[in-house]
Amino acid sequence: MARPFLIDTDAGSDDAVAIVMALRHSDVDVRAITVVAGNVPLGQGVVNSLYFAELCAAEAPVYAGADRPLLREYVSADWFHGADGLGDWGDRYQPRTSAASDKHAVDAIVDTVRANPGIVLVTLGPLTNIALALRKAPDIAGLVSRCVIMGGAACTNGNVTPAAEYNIWCDPEAARIVFRSGLAVEMIGWEFSQGDFALSLEDIEAVRGIGTPYADFTIDCNIKGMKGYEIQTGEIGISLPDGVAMAAAIDPSICTAKSHHYVDVECDSELTRGMTVVDKLDLSHDARNAPVWRELNTNPNKPLICWQLDAGRWKELLYQLLR
Repeated sequence: MARPFLIDTDAGSDDAVAIVMALRHSDVDVRAITVVAGNVPLGQGVVNSLYFAELCAAEAPVYAGADRPLLREYVSADWFHGADGLGDWGDRYQPRTSAASDKHAVDAIVDTVRANPGIVLVTLGPLTNIALALRKAPDIAGLVSRCVIMGGAACTNGNVTPAAEYNIWCDPEAARIVFRSGLAVEMIGWEFSQGDFALSLEDIEAVRGIGTPYADFTIDCNIKGMKGYEIQTGEIGISLPDGVAMAAAIDPSICTAKSHHYVDVECDSELTRGMTVVDKLDLSHDARNAPVWRELNTNPNKPLICWQLDAGRWKELLYQLLR
């Protein structure tokens, strides 16, 4: 029996690849796609998500959720992904027949998790929807077997500030709620989208050579993002952090070094807003730090941090699912 997944997304170009991977995997049953404002505004994210499902001939229902962060002003990432999130191809990626559900994404998350104990939750955008669902129904934290988060940066630099990755920076208060909730969090940081993890020019040529609509879509919708990635890092290639996170969700062994640590999210400092502070050396047990971490120490689960990931195996899985 296929494993039930729930995907929460902000529906940009790397989300597109991740969702296609899940929808095409024979051992994954996507029970719901919930949409949050992030890479693109909520309405565009819903349109994109409907297209992803249509492309894969999947019956996964799509639900619209939060159109802004809990407390912050909404800031999109359209400079990277394009105004439509998919490289500004006009009406090329419009859904033809499908429509989103009338149910709100937060209610869909609560209902889907309760109906599928042990479900795998994969988050690809800001964590606003998940935080709101946890506030409404705290019990769902114990019903999720794995909460794989593409977000944060574990003891390294971010991509929107030197300290923070976009998904966490966009709504740090929501991220703090999620990391403190007791969910079985597995954090796949932005660091696994650079260097060998990005699609090189040779990789791009190999994907083009697959010759399926899924492979062509993977490259075409990320062409603008490729330019953004070069501006951001100086590297040439296609960065797919959400695809990497989905690969780890599908096959946990792709993450080759991981360990549990307390994690908190900085919400008060403008300099380090959205920083994922990982207690890698277990300093929270030091008496000098106990007051700072006391609230976290009540959590039943320490998040699982991925430290090393097999770049070759993630790409092999991607190619397999695009054929």
